[in-house]
Amino acid sequence: MAAKDGDGWTECSQGHRHWGLHGASGLLVVHHDDRGVPYVLMQKRSWWSHHGGTWGLPGGARDSHEDAVTTALREAREEAALAGDGLRVQGVYLDDHGGWAFETVIAESAELLAAVPANSESSELRWLPLPEISDRRLHPGFAATWDEIQGEIRPETIVLDVANIVGARAEHGWWRDRLGAATRLLEDVSRLRLTHPVLAQWYPRVVAVVEGAARSAPAVPGIQVVGATGSGDDAIVDVVRQAKPWERVLVVTADRGLRDRVHELGAEIVGPKWLLSQLGG
Repeated sequence: MAAKDGDGWTECSQGHRHWGLHGASGLLVVHHDDRGVPYVLMQKRSWWSHHGGTWGLPGGARDSHEDAVTTALREAREEAALAGDGLRVQGVYLDDHGGWAFETVIAESAELLAAVPANSESSELRWLPLPEISDRRLHPGFAATWDEIQGEIRPETIVLDVANIVGARAEHGWWRDRLGAATRLLEDVSRLRLTHPVLAQWYPRVVAVVEGAARSAPAVPGIQVVGATGSGDDAIVDVVRQAKPWERVLVVTADRGLRDRVHELGAEIVGPKWLLSQLGG
């Protein structure tokens, strides 16, 4: 296990030649402007490199001890002088060729970060608005997956109606210890790897609204806990209302009145069973 032990050519089961003995990954950084237009940081590959002159993502071979996110951030730093500070990883898209895979790490940036070629592998780096990307001469691997990936680049937030989910979970005696039941639910969710229909790894922002006797539920890693000072439903509506227009917001609740209120604000709704099934009951 050593730095750069992934450098080298290999062949997948489809007969394609790829760089990266342990696979490869790239960083797709997206920024939405005030109008909601997505901009993606794109790299033009140097003429001498594999598929030179095409546009794709900063990325490269994964070392044996790295995961996809670590590799993508390292390669972006090496090729684009791009620090990972201020980026929020949203998910990982897996392009599996059989015996070799490229993993696209999608990350949100609050601003158009400065990026310049940091080594000879890049001839140009540019923030391109989404509609212009397909007009470029694209790296074949990027082009093959872009239609599916571009549908997953907007930020996503899951809002948990904790009181409703705890009730649906129906642990024995939960009504006598609502704080304890809410805390256990939050801890279980923090350890859960949520499934996504397109992304192999999904890291949405999770906001949990607690109310009443559970309002003092402690902070849990990876979850923003909001203690409702009044109505829990009103607090959830406020969270949804504060989302950016281009965000996808998914509210987990079975409360019919709340479902109608957040639907009017553009949120999507699923019942507690969606979450509880992933928790194993």
